[in-house]
Amino acid sequence: MAHTVQAKKRIRQLEKHTEINRRRMSRIRTFLRTVEHAIESGDKPAAQEALKAFQPEIMRGVTRGVLRKNTAARRMSRLNKRIKAIA
Repeated sequence: MAHTVQAKKRIRQLEKHTEINRRRMSRIRTFLRTVEHAIESGDKPAAQEALKAFQPEIMRGVTRGVLRKNTAARRMSRLNKRIKAIA
């Protein structure tokens, strides 16, 4: 258990930031699911639109420090590759 004032404050801050980051990741995953559903249904235009909506959301996560830049780029690349593969 923390004894100093600073340590107690850091614990309070950590709890706040954890909750905020949890919400951000949840939002990113929601956008990801819409892209996944569009890809699975085989609807290429809908998948492209969902990907356009997902792109700024995942980049916002990178800016806020929830995701690493390369992780976001890899996910975008893989989704784009799957969309292009739709006949």
